[in-house]
Amino acid sequence: MSNQVRLQLLPGARCFFDEPIQVKVAGLRPRQVVTMRARSTDERGEVFSSLASYRADGRGEIDLDREPSLSGSYVGVEPMGLLRSLRAETLHKYFHKNKVFDPHVVNFSVHEEDGGMLAESTNERLLMGDGVSRVSVKEGNIHGVLFTPPGEGPFPAVLDLCTTMSEKRACLLAKKGFTVLTVPVFSDRPDNLKKMHLDHFEEAVHFLQQLPKVGSKGVAVISVSKGADIALSLAAFVPGVEAVVWINGCNANTALPLYYKKRLILPALMYDVKKAITTASGAIICKYCMHNPLKEENKATLIPIERAKGHFLFAASEDDLNWDSKAYMDEMVERLTRHGKENFESLSYPEAGHYLEPPYGPYCPSSFHGLAGKPVLWGGEPRAHAAAEVHLWKKIQEFLRTHLSCDAAQNKAKL
Repeated sequence: MSNQVRLQLLPGARCFFDEPIQVKVAGLRPRQVVTMRARSTDERGEVFSSLASYRADGRGEIDLDREPSLSGSYVGVEPMGLLRSLRAETLHKYFHKNKVFDPHVVNFSVHEEDGGMLAESTNERLLMGDGVSRVSVKEGNIHGVLFTPPGEGPFPAVLDLCTTMSEKRACLLAKKGFTVLTVPVFSDRPDNLKKMHLDHFEEAVHFLQQLPKVGSKGVAVISVSKGADIALSLAAFVPGVEAVVWINGCNANTALPLYYKKRLILPALMYDVKKAITTASGAIICKYCMHNPLKEENKATLIPIERAKGHFLFAASEDDLNWDSKAYMDEMVERLTRHGKENFESLSYPEAGHYLEPPYGPYCPSSFHGLAGKPVLWGGEPRAHAAAEVHLWKKIQEFLRTHLSCDAAQNKAKL
C-alpha cells in the first residue's frame, strides 16, 4: 500500500444509508489508470463487490463526482456507482440488510493495474438515527416493529407494509421525524394462507392513532408489491387513512380473497403460472401471469379507491417485470379522474424495475421469490433504477409531510 495515495470519503466515512458520499483519490501519478473497488458482506454472509477503472487527472487526482469510469461494473460519471453496482458472485442474490443497529459497511479501495492495493477506506452507512427508539410490537394481530423519533412530538404516523419483515425503510423515516410501525403483509408463508383480513391491518392503524406521541389526525400507509393493494383497500374501507404511497403493485385485490368485519369485500384476482417466462439464467418473468382485472369477470376484484378520502402517491416502474405496474397505475389515475377526484399524484419511471427501495443500496436484478418458489427477474436498467430510487425517496418524504398534518392539541389530549 502506498503512503502517498489517499482515498477520501466526504463529508465523512460515517453517514446514513440514504445519503450520498463523495469519493476522491489523491497522490497518484498524473494520468495514472487505477481500479476502484467496493466490497461488502450482507447479513447472510454473501459477498457483494464492484469495480471500475479510472484515469487520474493532471494533478494525480480522481473525483468520482466528476471523472468517468472507463470500464468495469459501470461506465461513465456515476458518483455512487460503486455502491449501486455491488453484485453477489452467485446469481439471484438480494442484499439482506435488516439489523438496523449495525451499519451497512462498505470497504473502498484503490488498486494499481497489476492489482496491488494503493489505499483503502471504510464507509459505515447507518440506519438508526440518534435517539430513535425501536420496540417490538406483539399486540392482537399486530406483529411488527415500532420506530419513534427522539423528543416528545407530536409526530406524524406511518404504517409501513412490507411483503416480508423489513425494517430499513421504517427506521430511516423515523430519523426524519415520523413514527413508523412496520408490519409484514404475510405473517405466515404465503402458500399457507387461504384468505386475508383487512381488520388485522386496521388494528395497526388504530394502534398508531392511539400512541401518545402521535399527533397526526390520520395515518399514512407506505407499501410495495402485494402490500400496495392492501394499502389501497385500507384507504377505501378504513377511516383514518389519510395518505397512501403505492409503489409497483396492482389496482385489484390479488391472490387471496379479502375479508373485513367477517364478510368478503373483495374476491382475489388470480394468476396463471403457465404464463411465466423462463429466462436463460433460470429466473422467471412474472409480469404477464396476473389475469386482466378489467375483464368483466374480474372487475369485482378492483379496489374502489374512488371511495377514499385520503391522498395517493402512485409510483410505477415501466420496466417492472413482476407486475404490470404502469398499466395498473394508469387505470387508477383514469378512474379517479373520471370520478372527479384530484387527490392523487402519479410518478412513472421508464427504465426502473420492481424493487424501488431507499437509495444507495445495491441494485437487485433478480432474487428468490417466496410465492413463486424460484428466482424471478425484477427488471430495470441499473443506472436509471438507482436514479429513480433517489427521486422517489425525496418525493415520498414531501408527500408525507404535505398530507399528514400534526395537531399538538390532539397530542396533549392523549397525554
